[in-house]
Amino acid sequence: MNKLYTLKVDAYAHIHFPKYMAAQEGSGSRLRGDADDLDFRFRLMDKFEGLVQVLTMQAPFLSKEAVDLAKLANDGMAELLVKYPDRFVAAIACIPMNNIDAALKEVDRAINDLRFRGVMVSSYVEGKPLDSPEFMPLYEKMSQYDLPVYTHPHRTGVYPDYYSAEDRAKYRYGDLNIDAVFGWPYETTVAMTRLVFSGILERYPNLKIVTHHCGGMVPYYAQRIIQHHYLPGNRGTEHKYNLPKDPIDYYKMFYNDTAIHGNTPALMCAYDFFGADHLLFGADFPAGDRNKGYRSYMQTINAIEQMDISDIDKKKIFADNARRLLRLPI
Repeated sequence: MNKLYTLKVDAYAHIHFPKYMAAQEGSGSRLRGDADDLDFRFRLMDKFEGLVQVLTMQAPFLSKEAVDLAKLANDGMAELLVKYPDRFVAAIACIPMNNIDAALKEVDRAINDLRFRGVMVSSYVEGKPLDSPEFMPLYEKMSQYDLPVYTHPHRTGVYPDYYSAEDRAKYRYGDLNIDAVFGWPYETTVAMTRLVFSGILERYPNLKIVTHHCGGMVPYYAQRIIQHHYLPGNRGTEHKYNLPKDPIDYYKMFYNDTAIHGNTPALMCAYDFFGADHLLFGADFPAGDRNKGYRSYMQTINAIEQMDISDIDKKKIFADNARRLLRLPI
């Protein structure tokens, strides 16, 4: 074990609570069965030296009860931070984005009273994109707090693969399905693109956005973004949508976890695009570790350790970037 990066901060570890899970029954969301099993979680964490977690919900559940459920989730995470400070170093707030006034109040409560280190939003909110005008106060507030907005992709089997011929997604078995395996990275990419071209990252340059699953499709299609669609001079200046910088420069502003279940070449692609300072260790717990297995953490840690980068950069990915971004006292 390289002692330079013994500490490993999983910056995007999921948690759930029984009452919260019960409220989602029939919503179309899939909640991971091990996410509320603390005994399993701790046994798994003990297998990896220096492993601590930043708690997040999966994706905010939006309904008429969203305000109460967000408070329930945040209070539950806050209790765990107090009870297990050696396991959980921070939490990211669940907020009711379908009620923006209540969401802003919950942001203040979570950050000021519960000492949370960011907030989470879905890749869209009840069909509304993240660049909708009503969400601007959230970005302004989080920019002022200088704490990140986590994004989580949202796409379920109710979205057919072919709208004209089918009414649901096909070939679904657990997490082996088109909507999660391929749809979620696409949803992340769309959300990133809306944030870029709406000018939000230009308007709030201090705003930090964290993507799940290593930036979706962006790092792997970077040259396609540049050359095929937004190449300067290709279509005059309209490709910029009045942005003062080239669009690709805004994509590089995102922070991204490493939750792709291993795959060193893919991590190197993300590293080459985003840089060492914008990657955060994350294994998508408990996905890949369900059924009492330990694959995801092992594969993710091994993949980072096998990256052809310096130990200093590996230390940034494993811990230092999360320390800096979330202002962690560890």
